[in-house]
Amino acid sequence: MVANLALARQSTPAPTPDLAAVKARQQIAWSSGDYAVIGTTLQIIGESLCEALDLRSDQRVLDVAAGNGNVSLAAARRFAHVTAIDYVPALLDRGKERAYAERLPITFQVADVENLPFPDGSFDVVASSLGAMFTPDHARTATEMLRVCRSGGKIGLASWTPDGFIGELFKTIGRHVPPPAGLKSPALWGTRPYLAELFGPMSADIAVQTREFTFRYRSPEHWIEVFRTKYGPVLKAFEALDPAGKASLAGDLAALIARFNRATDGTMVAPATYLEVVIVKR
Repeated sequence: MVANLALARQSTPAPTPDLAAVKARQQIAWSSGDYAVIGTTLQIIGESLCEALDLRSDQRVLDVAAGNGNVSLAAARRFAHVTAIDYVPALLDRGKERAYAERLPITFQVADVENLPFPDGSFDVVASSLGAMFTPDHARTATEMLRVCRSGGKIGLASWTPDGFIGELFKTIGRHVPPPAGLKSPALWGTRPYLAELFGPMSADIAVQTREFTFRYRSPEHWIEVFRTKYGPVLKAFEALDPAGKASLAGDLAALIARFNRATDGTMVAPATYLEVVIVKR
């Protein structure tokens, strides 16, 4: 009898999340706050990714889940022909402001990376910095990025690792506001085996480099205040909690920062690992 119960538990299929509903909630989350305040601090990641891609002038570049345009601006500075897409118009508006200020010719278009409105092989380079990893349907996202990239072209990704500062941030939030059952963690994009699973069948080469971005804020309290008011996922987590829950989450975030913070002068200097990936399409 016990064995039969154990077998029944093992054979119970994992729950399948409603990905359309998840995407709708994500779109609301990323539209809240003002991610660009944080996004602009991450510009160096986009610059590094363009260098890793060995980007050339006049290449056709698609920046998916572009946010406020870090990769787009970096590619345009290298005289590429750049299209930036995101499903949050407000984020693209921030990118437009930055491109206008630098006189950079970038095409901004509202679109979903899971359903790209471009023909097969339209781009020499398809890239995403800390964006594609947050899509609910990982396999479809990878398939679409591969589809619009020409044969011999490159796909560039920057994704937070599971065991780094931001990966641990996701875990901390999840303990207070659990994600939908069956939803895959975005931090999987920060692991080489998972990327091989997603892109390997259509890739000629996958080059992976672990890198660090350092969050530099006035203090741990400053970081928490910025993220709870500007960073959609953290903002929505706090909104979902009662006063006691909010205090508990804030305490856990302070403890998380203390683990990673290497500053001893009251400021915050916390390194966060991410995976920089260049995939060559077959």
